[in-house]
Amino acid sequence: MTHTPTIAATATETVERSRSVDRVVRGIATSDGAGVKLTRVLTQNLQRRLDPFLMLDAFGTDNKDDYIGGFPDHPHRGFETITYMLAGRMRHRDSAGHEGLLENGGAQWMVAGAGVVHSELPEQEDGRMEGFQLWLNLPAADKMTTPWYRDMPAAAIPTVALPSGGTVRVLAGASHGVAGAITRPVTEPLYLDVHLPAGQRFAQTLPAGHNAFVYVYRGAVRIGDSADAAVVEAQRMGVLDNAGQSDGVVVTASEDARFLLIAGQPLNEPIAQYGPFVMNTQEQIYQTLADFREGRFATIPASTA
Repeated sequence: MTHTPTIAATATETVERSRSVDRVVRGIATSDGAGVKLTRVLTQNLQRRLDPFLMLDAFGTDNKDDYIGGFPDHPHRGFETITYMLAGRMRHRDSAGHEGLLENGGAQWMVAGAGVVHSELPEQEDGRMEGFQLWLNLPAADKMTTPWYRDMPAAAIPTVALPSGGTVRVLAGASHGVAGAITRPVTEPLYLDVHLPAGQRFAQTLPAGHNAFVYVYRGAVRIGDSADAAVVEAQRMGVLDNAGQSDGVVVTASEDARFLLIAGQPLNEPIAQYGPFVMNTQEQIYQTLADFREGRFATIPASTA
């Protein structure tokens, strides 16, 4: 991956009592779009537990047949999508006129809001394609906001050198005194990509009310500061407990490891989902379906089409 140069941490994350693992989740192999093979890690039955997060997909393959079809035009309403690419090239286009190329180490953040139709198509015919897509819910008051999109190339995502060894890429929120590439209101998401050498320890403070999880995509880690801390291996998600007395999480690499740490402020609002639409009531879903059928999602203004 091509990253921005590493910068030194400007503060120390001090965790007095670490959260522990509430449960370990193994993703479900599935396919989406035009046959793209992926693992659905955060599934619909975990949406309440991990509110405000709705879905996490992990994809990674060297076989072009697993990804070459990409994700042709499809709609979204009522939430945000964050796509983080470890390897590969994917072109984004949407009905609001946004376009961007997602490359190694980069991310794209899209607020579907009131409705958008977009496509994500590979711009490679061979090689490795690997990354993640996270769905972040929007509060009821913002479900119908104007669609919004931002490209974050690798150089725009801060990479922080950890005092004890390793690095953390700060996509959203803040870690070790370094603000991430993006900050979002209400849900206050934290999105970190942490690389730790074997035996090294990583600490991150977390607000007590935030739901959080760790997804390990290389190696294995121990989560917690007790003697019986849970081990989470590659391709597993550790859902962190919500013990009120904990002020963060401590992760120790059992071997060279890479993992995502994701946390956010729950909305505690009803969730009504129909495929790519996430609202608060069934009536809103019916209206969304009608709006989509009748072409009332975002369209490129005639002057710029």
